[in-house]
Amino acid sequence: MARVSTEAKNRYAAKLLDFKSDIEEIQKRERRLLSLIEEKPEQAGVRRLSLAHDSLNLVSYYLLMNNLSIALLGAKNESYLNTARKACYRAIIYLEEIVSAMIDAPFSEYEQRLSQILKVQEEKRFFLIRKLGFAIQSVIAAFGENTKWKWSFVELEGRFATVAKNMLDLKHLLAGLDPRVDGYQTRVAHLDLVKRLMQRSADGYRHKYELSTSRIDDFRMAINYLAGLRRLHIVLGESEESEALKKKIDIWNTKMEADSKRVEQESRSQARQGRSGT
Repeated sequence: MARVSTEAKNRYAAKLLDFKSDIEEIQKRERRLLSLIEEKPEQAGVRRLSLAHDSLNLVSYYLLMNNLSIALLGAKNESYLNTARKACYRAIIYLEEIVSAMIDAPFSEYEQRLSQILKVQEEKRFFLIRKLGFAIQSVIAAFGENTKWKWSFVELEGRFATVAKNMLDLKHLLAGLDPRVDGYQTRVAHLDLVKRLMQRSADGYRHKYELSTSRIDDFRMAINYLAGLRRLHIVLGESEESEALKKKIDIWNTKMEADSKRVEQESRSQARQGRSGT
């Protein structure tokens, strides 16, 4: 790696000053909004949307600071990237606090929570979802393929899929899928995105199980995302898609149970061998 000049280091430090000042302002606003939530919890939902927006703005700053490091110093700044990753999680947590983190649950179980933000226009809610998705993909791209966080991103994308789904008003969604109803295009785009994200999360957890962890919990999460997607198809009256997913869930469950039994048998065999060797 080429030696970095003092001039490049000074230019980098100077450019960071303005960014750090903006970041401090965002962090101050976060503390102020959290205090207001405690004072007036009835406005918590809308304020948590603002907090999520601010967290994603922080992601942009940290990614920009990393890009500057690459341009001026010739190397990634892992610290800024990691902070950006944490800010993505923080944005998701704020949304989970509004609409819950339920992957496969009846709408009635989180409907009351979603009602906190239904006065916010669908376009604005969907814009936040797209902003979150862009931030996550930008962070993943910035880390690159050979990162220690590769498999943890499966969880990050899964939680993103969940809040994106839970921000859909399923009670009125079907009626709103009429081209004559205001907001139709936004509604359809949001729904299509959720379907893709739920399937991708199911596949992501399955790949994580097969290629990395071999943990049954990961396989179970994969099935849970399929079940959540199937529930959505049922709500929409999409019987073909629902039936196809039911068959897929059955196949995955059979595979998971077989793997679980195999692991249990191997564990018992190793335990017997251990006892016989003592």
